[in-house]
Amino acid sequence: MVLIVLFVASILVLVICHIYFRYTRRGRLFAQLPGPTRWPLIGNIGNFNLSQEKLFSYLRTLPTTYGDIVGVGAFHVTSIHIYHPDDIEFILSSPKFNSKQAPYNFLHRWLGEGLLVSNGNKWQHRRKLLTQAFHFNILKKYSQTFMEDTEELLQNIEKHPNKEDWDIVELIAKNSLRTICKTAMGTSMNEDVESIAEKYFSAIKKISSALVPRLCSIVLFFELTYKFSRNYKQEIEAIKDLHCFTDNIIRERKAYLEENPDILNIEENDDTPNRKGRLAMLDLLIQNQKEGFIDDEGIREEVDTFMFRGFDTTSVTLIHLIMSLANEAKVQNKVYEEMKNIFGSSQRPATMDDMKEMKYLECCIKEALRLYPSVHYIARNIPEETVLGGYTIPSSTICQIHIYDLHRRPDLYPDPERFIPERFLPENSVDRHPFAFIPFSAGPRNCIGQKFAMLKMKSLTSGLIRKYRFEPVTKVSELKFYANFVLKTTHPIYARIIPRK
Repeated sequence: MVLIVLFVASILVLVICHIYFRYTRRGRLFAQLPGPTRWPLIGNIGNFNLSQEKLFSYLRTLPTTYGDIVGVGAFHVTSIHIYHPDDIEFILSSPKFNSKQAPYNFLHRWLGEGLLVSNGNKWQHRRKLLTQAFHFNILKKYSQTFMEDTEELLQNIEKHPNKEDWDIVELIAKNSLRTICKTAMGTSMNEDVESIAEKYFSAIKKISSALVPRLCSIVLFFELTYKFSRNYKQEIEAIKDLHCFTDNIIRERKAYLEENPDILNIEENDDTPNRKGRLAMLDLLIQNQKEGFIDDEGIREEVDTFMFRGFDTTSVTLIHLIMSLANEAKVQNKVYEEMKNIFGSSQRPATMDDMKEMKYLECCIKEALRLYPSVHYIARNIPEETVLGGYTIPSSTICQIHIYDLHRRPDLYPDPERFIPERFLPENSVDRHPFAFIPFSAGPRNCIGQKFAMLKMKSLTSGLIRKYRFEPVTKVSELKFYANFVLKTTHPIYARIIPRK
């Protein structure tokens, strides 16, 4: 009975909001935007009330049907989807549009106000603090861990019972999670790593399947009615497991630092002007807590954020890179030849200097990021009336930037569906629009961990390709994606791995 009363009350409020919106300047401006037919009151709810797989496919039709700016909305909520690099540059480059609202507010119970979702002064403070954790000196220190984890992955593949039909996702995801824990968090995950990883992956899947449907359901979108849903209970259960995982990491590291306080003291011969320039991420956060700049909740927010964004996005790119190399034998051979030129016949792990020489492999990684950006869309809030692409966008509009579609524009990338790493050779990139390639976002809120991610991907791929040859099992034409926080396929991706002689 209570649910019915709340639902009816919500509908009445929405009707009033809709009537008010329709006859205001916001409503009139929004009505001029191209887009699918907006029905009275419910707007485009019907267009988006789809399964996650169908929603991903439907979103791909918007730019080809309506153009570079598409307006969709429901009730008083206005949203635009943009695809042109000029418009994307305008939004991402301006501090006016730094704020994130929906759909990031759905993540607050899990990530709090971590760097991904925070705004204003809090975001500026956290950004400044965390940027220190990705200083060049820190990345040099991480390179040893990258080498160790690559060797460990190679050993795990050797033990794998069936190399002929290898599920790429599982081993790489676990390896990426372990790397994040050992580098940024300073914990080894040596105890029962398999079950810990499985529990974390399960919780990530559970919270994703709870939250993503909120984008396309009127009942789930609004907090008042969402809290009575099955999805809400599922979200809370997942958050308990996710917070338990990160709380254990923080607790373990704090205990270790209590026993080894000298770790927080920078070496006297450190030539970094900032005395914290050699501290890993979690150590840096703990040190700042001691100095009163962040509390326990703030530490967990940032650890939760980096664990999620760090391991999942990197593993997704690596998975698609290996699949692409398996399907493109000539490209794979070029990468192997580059490795032979760098390493000769040695199987030694890659150093930082080695990775600087991996020019063609870097092109391959970038091409994988172009075709399969792990973060396939981002959003910003437009707080005031703004002229964009010849239209006046009303204030308080959500701006959705679809990186997946931007990266497949034929005017930016001829034959865009093909995997062609040469696109990213210097001579072929010089005249490209600066916002034509944004796998790590761009502007003031770009990803602070992008160099970390590139080094991890180079280290792992170089180790794999020197020891194994990839052959296709999953074909590119078989890939089907579904709407999620990161780019996910409906079915596992497989490759055949053959030891090199």
